[in-house]
Amino acid sequence: MKNFKIIFTFVLLLSFGFSNAQKIGVVDTEYILNKLPQYKEAEARLNSQIDTWQSELQNLNSEYEKKRSAFENERVLLVGEQLKLREKEVTDLDKNIKTTTSLRFGTNGEITKLRSNLVQPFQDQIWNAIKTMSEKNGLGIVLDKSNNISVIFLQKRYDYTDKVLDILLKGTEKKEKTSARSKK
Repeated sequence: MKNFKIIFTFVLLLSFGFSNAQKIGVVDTEYILNKLPQYKEAEARLNSQIDTWQSELQNLNSEYEKKRSAFENERVLLVGEQLKLREKEVTDLDKNIKTTTSLRFGTNGEITKLRSNLVQPFQDQIWNAIKTMSEKNGLGIVLDKSNNISVIFLQKRYDYTDKVLDILLKGTEKKEKTSARSKK
């Protein structure tokens, strides 16, 4: 009788576990982002801005090196106020380079803010598409394999990346058709 209770309890727990099991799906948001033409355009604009800032920084560094080198070479000839003035000019330029680098490329710099502003609308679109797809397919859990989640093996039927991409691209086509109609 005692064994029967244990077996019955085990079967009951097992059946309860199966009835409440969640269906799991996997998507690759990085792949999805790279397939969206609007994201590529926005990313190209961001990279162009980064290139401009890097070029400006290289010019500042070049100017700093020239002034520092000239100052070092002429240091023995300079006296009093001239020495202080030239030294201040070099140190101010160095501070300007460090400040500019921090403001633009630092952890809370302009690039970080621009990148988050770039990605946020697309993340929202992807989130809504994932939500729609998961509701259609009865998924309880959706994992993103592009966020350092190690997926060792995945059957294609559990990869919903293309379905999410289809939802997003259909939404884009509808918007393009609507805007084309309004232009006419």
